[in-house]
Amino acid sequence: MKAFEVGGTTLCLALFSDVTNSKELLDLMQSATLEPEVAFLNASLIPDVFPVLAAAHKTLVAKSRDSLTTRTLHSELVYNFSGSKHISESLKRCGIADNTSYILAARFGALADEVRRQYYVTKADFFVFFPDSNAVLLLCN
Repeated sequence: MKAFEVGGTTLCLALFSDVTNSKELLDLMQSATLEPEVAFLNASLIPDVFPVLAAAHKTLVAKSRDSLTTRTLHSELVYNFSGSKHISESLKRCGIADNTSYILAARFGALADEVRRQYYVTKADFFVFFPDSNAVLLLCN
């Protein structure tokens, strides 16, 4: 797991591989019952951590202007990462699907301990933390 300061807010990221319950996670997100709220992105589409941080910055700017395009801060992150103007297309393309097994979880304003506790939701055979020295290599492998 890795925490980044973006626009005065902490963004915690964690990478999961071999996830077996992505359909359950997708259902929880779509019904707005996932607690705490978190963004799940399809990690196979992420070449580097920088585009995620750029999308996070754009999301926080939209929030500060009270101009979110989507319903929640975390869905706005997925929307801004995609670059598309169509919300549903963005969430389908860059969010998780029923069979997604490689997931990047992102949460705004969380402490590292809170993020560690929330990931009981994700059943993964292999859990990858972002090392301080080389987050990019883990995302690319």
